[in-house]
Amino acid sequence: MDFEIRGDRTPRGPVKLAAERAAYFQLMQQGMTNGEACRIVGINPKTGRRWRNGRNASGRDTAASPVRPVMPSSGPSRYLDEDDRIYIADRLREKATVRAIAAELGRSPSTVSREIRRNCTVDPRGARHYRPHAAQTRADARRPRPKPRRIGQNPELRDFIQEHLDLRWSPEQICQALRARFPDRPEMHVVHETIYQALYVQGRGELRREPARALRTGRTRRKPRRQAQQRQPRYRDPMVMISERPAEASDRAVPGHWEGDLIIGKDSGSAIGTLVERSTRYVMLLHLPDGRGPELVRDALVETAQTLPTHLKRSLTWDQGSEMGLHREFTLATDIPVYFCDPASPWQRGSNENTNGLLRRYFPKGTDLSVHTRENLDAVAAELNSRPRKTLGRETPAERLLKLLAA
Repeated sequence: MDFEIRGDRTPRGPVKLAAERAAYFQLMQQGMTNGEACRIVGINPKTGRRWRNGRNASGRDTAASPVRPVMPSSGPSRYLDEDDRIYIADRLREKATVRAIAAELGRSPSTVSREIRRNCTVDPRGARHYRPHAAQTRADARRPRPKPRRIGQNPELRDFIQEHLDLRWSPEQICQALRARFPDRPEMHVVHETIYQALYVQGRGELRREPARALRTGRTRRKPRRQAQQRQPRYRDPMVMISERPAEASDRAVPGHWEGDLIIGKDSGSAIGTLVERSTRYVMLLHLPDGRGPELVRDALVETAQTLPTHLKRSLTWDQGSEMGLHREFTLATDIPVYFCDPASPWQRGSNENTNGLLRRYFPKGTDLSVHTRENLDAVAAELNSRPRKTLGRETPAERLLKLLAA
């Protein structure tokens, strides 16, 4: 070789590494990997990758391979143009590797590999040849939008999909059936989004059935999936999140901070409200015989809060259920601020979740909770509050609460 391994590895800038760049590209053309070439030349592998794939604002390598100058381009930097394709054809005839061609063009190797694979010409004998002008013609024909849709162009495919929509198959089931029925015919393969597009986009004329009749959801319009920052507010009044709750509530040192939730009965038709004091684990139950609407939950919470002394009315933490839609009215009536947990974060109300599990022994899932009277709920709460708790040093919640009240 006509170069030496770099001994002095102190930074010298891009200009003074011209010899190393030439040696690097020579080794790459000989079939070495980036790591091997960089080790021999004496450069960091990241430097080699930057030389091979690096681009400036115009999309071209800032200092292309010295083996072959970068061809000028008049087209947009995002796409290969005809000059690029002529250059690829010339280098393929010279038996250059895809990585070497990509480095010289300032492109990703996958871009050049995909171009060769998609736009090759196959002669009658089955041999593949890359002809730049034919490749440019194919690329130009592929670029215009909108493209004709596969379902509209293939009557057999359209009839198959229509027949199975009439049988109330889902688009995903139809796509799987197409691949199973026609494994060797890619023109009969579509993804389920293609079927949804044909149903929902008006004016296509591809499938005759209305979406409301063809799909089990019954929707005539697609339901957008908004990003988290684009979602509509859950409540009319803004929520105050748990991150703004006083620190004294988190360490359980000060009593009067409550966690709340609902346990739901059969077919979501009935509910019981649960309140747990964080410091003492004292339980109170809300009687909701007429349902769990926001007005009913608000009234039950206000009624319960009025039975508490002032120093036990510091805060209430709830999840983001619709039953707390009138949380501001509750706060105005009781002077108790409401803090909301983050979505899908039940551990932020750990005491309440644990208590709900205990309550399920008294109120099993799948049962009608509206049959329980106020007296029944008070009896269950009293039984739980008289049960010793390991977390309270074997004291009961009732005993711990009495100590706090006495103090």
